[in-house]
Amino acid sequence: MEFWQSTFATEAEHLIDVAKLSEDLGFDGVMVSDHLLHFEECQSRYPYSEDGTPPWFQADTVWPESWSIIAALGAVTERVKFVTNVYILPLRNPIEVAKATASAATFCEGRVAVGAGAGWMKEEFDVLGVDFKTRGKRFDECIEVMRKLWTGRPVEHHGEFFDFPSAQMCPVPKQAIPIYIGGMSRAALRRAARLGDGWIGAGQSAIDAIATVDELNKLRVEAGRSHEPFDTIVALNGEPEVDELKRLRDAGVGGVVSYPFVFTIGPTSTFEQKRAHLEWYANEVMAKVRS
Repeated sequence: MEFWQSTFATEAEHLIDVAKLSEDLGFDGVMVSDHLLHFEECQSRYPYSEDGTPPWFQADTVWPESWSIIAALGAVTERVKFVTNVYILPLRNPIEVAKATASAATFCEGRVAVGAGAGWMKEEFDVLGVDFKTRGKRFDECIEVMRKLWTGRPVEHHGEFFDFPSAQMCPVPKQAIPIYIGGMSRAALRRAARLGDGWIGAGQSAIDAIATVDELNKLRVEAGRSHEPFDTIVALNGEPEVDELKRLRDAGVGGVVSYPFVFTIGPTSTFEQKRAHLEWYANEVMAKVRS
């Protein structure tokens, strides 16, 4: 089982040190989050809270641009992997995303995966002039375009949303960049089963997470993809329990998320407080699950 540290809402000045320390302590990966703007008035409902309000809806929440910060963190680490949790893919042009991700993967020596979601905040789509209602179809086509361009061969595409003649992209990632689909909705699970190399979940209990993974396995059989490699990364609600994590591991879950510091040690914290928490997690959780 792999262990991922989320850097959501981590103070910008701590990001590099958190990534380096996570690697030193044996974490397998570091997650970075994505949003473009904070809106003073937001009518969209956040899907993972009872009242529809995101718990982190603050103007000073740090949202670094995903691929530039991954490149920066990759430059100061050697082993730890990086994934977006999650990148709002249908909000963007997939040609630009393919270029950014291929570049990051090249300079990070393949330690990059795309965790992609459909998005829930209509306001972000509106300000970029992207149709919120068609984001599901755009999502699927974005994945198709990116995988074509990542081959490095001359490719063309003539789809509903994107169209270009024969062209090729460089640099080319040395190995395929995994795409993990994020989200808890039925549509997200079906997309993961049909198109994803893996799935990233939101907060769940261990029992619910195992049930979701079982459902994904059934959907992958229906999609004719049960023979292909597929990874799952889950985030659990509440304090991590070693016995629960071992049950997840034995159920075939590939990875778990150590919750972001904003939820574990408070909305602001010093780097030394973060260090203490990471060391506790490494010694009291990771080491015992791996033993």
